[in-house]
Amino acid sequence: MQIDHLPNAAGQLDAIFQAFSDLLFVIDQEGLILDYKVGNTQLLYTTPEYFLGKRMKDVLPLDAGERFSNALEQVKNGALTSALEYSLSINGQTRWFETRLIPSLQSQIIVMVRDITRHKLAEERSQRHLKRLAALHSIDLAIASSLDLNLALSVVLNQVTTQLNVDAADILLYSPQKNILEFTQGVGFRTDALRHTRLSMGAGYAGMAALKRELISIPNLEYGKTGFVKSPKFSEEGFFSYFGIPLIAKGQVRGVMEVFHRSALSPDIEWLDFMQTLADQAAIAVENAVLFRELQRTNFELNLAYNTTIEGWSRALDLRDRDTSGHTQRVTDLSLRLARRLGLTESELVHIQRGAILHDIGKMAIPDRILLKPGPLTADEWETIRQHPRFAFELLTPISHLGAALDIPHYHHEKWDGTGYPHGLKENQIPLYARLFAVVDVFDALTSERPYRPAWARGEAITYIRDQAGKHFDPGIAMEFLAMIEAGQR
Repeated sequence: MQIDHLPNAAGQLDAIFQAFSDLLFVIDQEGLILDYKVGNTQLLYTTPEYFLGKRMKDVLPLDAGERFSNALEQVKNGALTSALEYSLSINGQTRWFETRLIPSLQSQIIVMVRDITRHKLAEERSQRHLKRLAALHSIDLAIASSLDLNLALSVVLNQVTTQLNVDAADILLYSPQKNILEFTQGVGFRTDALRHTRLSMGAGYAGMAALKRELISIPNLEYGKTGFVKSPKFSEEGFFSYFGIPLIAKGQVRGVMEVFHRSALSPDIEWLDFMQTLADQAAIAVENAVLFRELQRTNFELNLAYNTTIEGWSRALDLRDRDTSGHTQRVTDLSLRLARRLGLTESELVHIQRGAILHDIGKMAIPDRILLKPGPLTADEWETIRQHPRFAFELLTPISHLGAALDIPHYHHEKWDGTGYPHGLKENQIPLYARLFAVVDVFDALTSERPYRPAWARGEAITYIRDQAGKHFDPGIAMEFLAMIEAGQR
């Protein structure tokens, strides 16, 4: 049964083609355009009639035409299909096309051209987002891995110029003490015109951005009337566009990021948002640096308070026991020299210094009738004196900041052979700081005048230390100490 109202095959094909916006060309083996179908004439950069009778490569831009010729050769050589991508400027806009060549009957070739601009823009947007995420990650790493603010800001500014595709950028930091914005870091500048920038709040574009806490945008600096735009040296930079973005962290203005470009900018919302994100990253870097400086200052003040307190305790003991006046300072200095000779670190020296200053602090708990007794001590009195390391331990243990320094006050009367007090420790059971200090303490005591005996001669004291190496003293430390003393390093 024949149905007369159905369209013929050609009509069906034409109807189907009109439903799609793709362009369709029929060409011969030489690339000559024989026919075309245009679903959407807006995709053409010239009139349809222009194409007929011309070679496909000749109606395309030079680069695209050469690539089309290569694709045509592949099809002529037996390829089932060949494709290429290229861009054209249509009505002032760049559009992307994918062209596919397919062999047809009678040695003809079908050329299908599809507008892929939307997909291309989506792909570019995706790539841009990935690059920007990588940029933010690199900034995060710079902020987290370094305490150097200049390094972190340099990373930020390099990402600003790269990701925003601008010529230059700088950061001015706000000094609350001086109430000014000062140039700190910059990239992309040809001159040093801005290196000496010092602006009060509200002065210049950066000052206005900081004062108003809002973005300042100057599309054309030629019409600017404020600040650097009048500087002859700045004019050598050739900047056209400007943005000033306040750096705000925890409600405080920390500075301003300035962005410069030598031609006009037409930023979209996405561009502006990312510029703000980069400014926020810079603000975080500055805030971290401020917090670190405050922490350093607090730590310094705390250490100063601890050291002042420790020295006060030591002076109080010296005032009580004038017979050993000056002993604490001498053994502290000598212990630090020996510690350096033994290769101890600067942080360890801090603990040794504090421990040496406090080495006899336990004597504060010894009664005056025993500590200041002018004559010989009884056995019971000596036993009381030997308790002063325990008293030091009880006094200092609650102070966690002095934990590492406690070894000297607690153990400096222990002996290498185990005959010392208060615990009878031996050899390496005795902490290193205490072993080191024991040699210094005994040497200074022997060579100092005491009410109950005269000072020993230097040579006698050296002989005693050598004889006691391996008995009273750690033999290795004793030999290092003697080498230092005999070299005249006391």
